[in-house]
Amino acid sequence: MHIETYQADRGALLPLFTLADDSAAQIAGYIALGEVLVAREADAIVGHVQVIAAEGAGVFELKSMAVDAARQGEGIGRALVEAAVAFCRERGGRRLVVSTAAADTGNLRFYQKQGFRMERIVRDAFGLATGYAEGLFVDGIPLLDQVFLDRDL
Repeated sequence: MHIETYQADRGALLPLFTLADDSAAQIAGYIALGEVLVAREADAIVGHVQVIAAEGAGVFELKSMAVDAARQGEGIGRALVEAAVAFCRERGGRRLVVSTAAADTGNLRFYQKQGFRMERIVRDAFGLATGYAEGLFVDGIPLLDQVFLDRDL
């Protein structure tokens, strides 16, 4: 497996973006932003990470990341985060921010294992007004609040 910058039509990555985000409206609003790195094994793309500039000098956001469901647990996500960190450092990055659902305890655990720490919570971030269907759950927990985490680079 190797990780490279993705230069082709991002529409081909839509299944991975959809795996990372339940809102087609949200994805449509950010899919074209920043840079996307992909984990590739032979000709197959098995994961992606999208990095965009955030507010503040030297601050980047890990906007979208997903690994093919059949390949999760193999270290691909960790490798994508490491590649994103290197990408940001090469561009003068000082801090990397990521957000996820408070209900997604697996993602919270994953990002903390990668050195991210809790920064803030946005209550009721996931709802009809932001393009998310009503009544969504993650592991039996209502999808409501968004958690921001960050790490120094």
